Amino acid sequence: MSVVEYNLLNSKVSTREVAEKDVRVDMKEGVHRADTGRRVGTRDVCLFTRQLATLLRAGMPLVPALSALVEQMQSGPLAGIVEDVRDSVNAGSSLACVLGRYPGVFSNLFVNMVAAGEASGSLEEVLVRLAEILNKRVHLTSKVKSVIAYPLMLTVVAVAVVVFLLSFVVPGITQVFLEMNRQFPWPTRMLISISSFMKTYLWLIAAAVCILFFAVAAWVRTDRGRIVWDRSKLKLPLFGKLFLKLEIARLARTLGILLASGIPILSALEIVKGVVQNRFIAGALGSVKNLVGRGDSVAEAVRKTGLFPPIVFHIMATGQISGDMEGGLLSIADMYDDEVEVTVKTLTSLLEPAILVVMGGVIGFIVLAVLLPIFEINQVL
Repeated sequence: MSVVEYNLLNSKVSTREVAEKDVRVDMKEGVHRADTGRRVGTRDVCLFTRQLATLLRAGMPLVPALSALVEQMQSGPLAGIVEDVRDSVNAGSSLACVLGRYPGVFSNLFVNMVAAGEASGSLEEVLVRLAEILNKRVHLTSKVKSVIAYPLMLTVVAVAVVVFLLSFVVPGITQVFLEMNRQFPWPTRMLISISSFMKTYLWLIAAAVCILFFAVAAWVRTDRGRIVWDRSKLKLPLFGKLFLKLEIARLARTLGILLASGIPILSALEIVKGVVQNRFIAGALGSVKNLVGRGDSVAEAVRKTGLFPPIVFHIMATGQISGDMEGGLLSIADMYDDEVEVTVKTLTSLLEPAILVVMGGVIGFIVLAVLLPIFEINQVL
């Protein structure tokens, strides 16, 4: 039986099993969430995948391996799900079919690769590859989050401090100056105007910001809004190239491992399209799939999107000629993994001092505007 036929058969079986066991699965998932109190993250799935692969490589059969993982996890976030998987596999279901019942935990990529591994008899090797994909995804995502989170937190704190000073501290000081009926330097006059505006309209500004935030968040949840948002992220100064490199590394590694696992190219492109988080890039992959279906080479289809750097489709073209497409894709992934690391370090070293300089400049302006009238009064006296 071919991998494609196996996948189709599993899809039909999975649909029937889900219809028959829907209530039981929902009840188990509800108990699972109530017991653990937190969502299942990519790190949890990565750990489960790596441990299961290790047990299978050691020669342990699948059901005893799953039982060992249930004992190992105890009350962990995946314990209830793995217990259900073990019971269902022990009852005769395939591992891929059972995992497919939990789309919020195991992605389409995960389920299809497990199905391919079961069909080819190389489940442990497929699990090792899946663990590698998930580990790389967690590592790169945490790197990007770190470079965004710290400057964002620093900016929020700086804005909050400045708003507090202008709304509550500065008005008390400037009121003393206003009672003197003197002509003040322009920094002081500007500070008094800004402070008066902030004190008068602070709650209106806060309400407008909240409304705008929730409006944008609701718009981004729509299909059109998400595509526009994701396309805009790729055009951001400094961060746009980082987001593109991250997605290229993710899709290249995923596509390379899918091809190495025996998944046909069109099926692999469809799976990768669902894995990519950027909807705009996912749309480009849809175009690649359509062009390949019409007879174009993968490299040529990638080039026609105009989204990917030239080195990507040149390496893919070389891999097609040499018959090692998956090797070329994994090389692209490794290259962009390194570039993401370098870009993250560069951005971190640039953004932190830049934010501190801007914050220092604003605070310095406030201090200068307050001190200038005091100096003038002292000179008069």
